[in-house]
Amino acid sequence: MADLFWPGDERAGAHFTAEDFVGAMLTVEEDWLGQGLGLLVDAERLALDAEAGGNPVIPLVRLVREHAPEAHRGLTSQDVVDSALMRMSEAAVGSLLADLRSLIRRLADLAAAHRDTPMVARTLTQHAVPTTFGFRVAAWLTAVLDAEAQVDDLDFPDQLGGAAGTRAAMAELGVEVPAGVPRWHTTRASVTRLGDALVGCTDACARIANDVVTMSRPEIGELSEGTGGGSSTMPGKANPVLSVLVRRAALTTPQLAATLHLAAAQQVDDRADGAWHAEWATLRDLVRRTLTAASQTVDLVSGLVVHADRMAATLAAAGDTVLAEQRSMAAAAGHEPAASYLGDAVAYVDAVVAHARELVEEER
Repeated sequence: MADLFWPGDERAGAHFTAEDFVGAMLTVEEDWLGQGLGLLVDAERLALDAEAGGNPVIPLVRLVREHAPEAHRGLTSQDVVDSALMRMSEAAVGSLLADLRSLIRRLADLAAAHRDTPMVARTLTQHAVPTTFGFRVAAWLTAVLDAEAQVDDLDFPDQLGGAAGTRAAMAELGVEVPAGVPRWHTTRASVTRLGDALVGCTDACARIANDVVTMSRPEIGELSEGTGGGSSTMPGKANPVLSVLVRRAALTTPQLAATLHLAAAQQVDDRADGAWHAEWATLRDLVRRTLTAASQTVDLVSGLVVHADRMAATLAAAGDTVLAEQRSMAAAAGHEPAASYLGDAVAYVDAVVAHARELVEEER
């Protein structure tokens, strides 16, 4: 599904599309009924009919009951929507984890390849001390590993509470609720945890994109995207388009997660009046933007061009200024400065790469 307002959105595939939502809701109804229905539902028609009742389940149930009059008994609309959202989220997270692990593999290879490639470290935009490009990549990799762990730890519970969470209708009907299925109508941690984990992914991806944008400036020229984007007016210009698009996602996803937290904080009574409704489109945008950004970051790292000669030249041009700290530390320790001032940077790279490779090997 292409989106002119969000170039690259098609990378998110069918996750959280209207059709995906309808399919997930139908599956929830079929699971509760205990039989398949084989219905084909027009998502656009359902969307048009949803306004009257405030959610798409009400018109969906009317259609379902034309084929199975006993369908939906004991459930409430929120049971169906929440369960559908979690099922869609679980499928989307599966795709996201695949991209994150692909990114981890590529970053591990890049860090290992450049563990000894010298460059100047920069702090507060200024030259600081010597470092290696492998060390910089290891920092990128650490952020992605943290994000992957947070995503991998998510769970996706169904919702079965009935009209007000008491399951009174289910009890009246003699329906036995499967063990371990929670009721969380007004306790939205499953949603906010998901939102936080997704934002952690775009944070980690933007960490990489920010460096690529900066280091690909012509006056620095230490990195460049494998296939730069063109310009509508300047032939031959190679813009770091993937990095720009990843940054775009990271500039918007925190606000989406904040909306999920605001909705959680605005829960009231035994089912909320509007806060629940605010989650659906917010979660859709957050999921799709995260999937798109992760996929773009895989391509960004896969095609990244490292200009080691420029890195070395910049470090050399910095001269003694990048060794000022070393001289003062050596004087304090009472010995001459060593030939290298990298501390345990190389050991750190090796440890992060080893951890990353162990993780992706376990997931195979």
